Amino acid sequence: MAQRLNVTYNRKPCYDIVFSTGWEDLTEELAEMELKERRICVITDSNVDPLYGEEMLKLLEKVCKKAVKFTFTAGEEQKNLDTVKEAYRFLIGEGLDRKDLLVALGGGVVGDLTGFVAATYLRGIDFIQVPTTLLAQADSSVGGKTGVDFDGYKNMVGAFKMPRLVYMNFDVLKTLDDRQYFAGFAEIMKYGLIKDAEFYAWLIENMYEICERDVNVLSEMLMRSCTIKKLVVEKDPTEQGERAILNLGHTIGHAIEKAKNFQLLHGECVALGTVAAAYVSWKKEMLSMEEYYEIRDMFVPFCLPISIDGIVPEEILKLTKSDKKKQGDSIKFILLKKIGKAVIDTTVTDEEILAAVKEIYFDDEAND
Repeated sequence: MAQRLNVTYNRKPCYDIVFSTGWEDLTEELAEMELKERRICVITDSNVDPLYGEEMLKLLEKVCKKAVKFTFTAGEEQKNLDTVKEAYRFLIGEGLDRKDLLVALGGGVVGDLTGFVAATYLRGIDFIQVPTTLLAQADSSVGGKTGVDFDGYKNMVGAFKMPRLVYMNFDVLKTLDDRQYFAGFAEIMKYGLIKDAEFYAWLIENMYEICERDVNVLSEMLMRSCTIKKLVVEKDPTEQGERAILNLGHTIGHAIEKAKNFQLLHGECVALGTVAAAYVSWKKEMLSMEEYYEIRDMFVPFCLPISIDGIVPEEILKLTKSDKKKQGDSIKFILLKKIGKAVIDTTVTDEEILAAVKEIYFDDEAND
């Protein structure tokens, strides 16, 4: 039987997050939306389409008037306004109107782009999230943030748009390659670090089962992750305050992502950014040295990087200045007061950021 969490918006029920195995429960959820006379467009990418695209269309045809599919080339570099324009043209050509529905079938790129299309097409059309990566299930599909990159700047154009449903099928995680799977763990580790020390300890205790993709452990892990995000988002849905703590590791992480031309996965960059943020937290005497090294080393068993080569630290510092989370002349940096307690800090200096980047920088030439 499916499990669920209800997310509220402005203290009113907004949408459910449904945790399940297989697609049967999704059919039941959609049937309750009364879509018999409506059209549904699945938006997906070239990686996910061969795996689930046709299966999803057949499922949707049971509950709606007509189901169609828009597929774009996979990759972060496709998350831009050009792809959005192509999606608009497709929707216009298929005659979708405001009462129809979009389905985001894929990882974080698909979810972010589909949500942005839903927020802006005809001034707003309903959509649901069907995340197919661990990162998307644990993080990006929940909370209503949508957006696309602009001139290489991550999520620079976007909108808040709540889905009508988030449906998580744990079975799809079996099809992920190891790199994609473990990239999602960076966001999960983040939840323990910012809000729940017991969850952080639980992740360490269940390391083997997580690596082996034990479905029962994954179910509890994702339920606990989404519960933490739900509680934070409900208090601050449009990131005016506390929601910013969800950006632990993202300021430096996004800068690395851009500097490496999106050759690293988002979760890999978040891991690097989190190590850097923990380093600043230690140097500011919030974390102990032992806590810093424990946080850093805990990414290793989950195949996530804790150092990087091929970057220029000064360039990373410069890129943090264009981060969308900037506040005036200050960078809104998320630090750790302790494991399980994050704080928003606008006093981090350029020198501290540069020192943190150099801490994770592995200079190949210097080590030859």
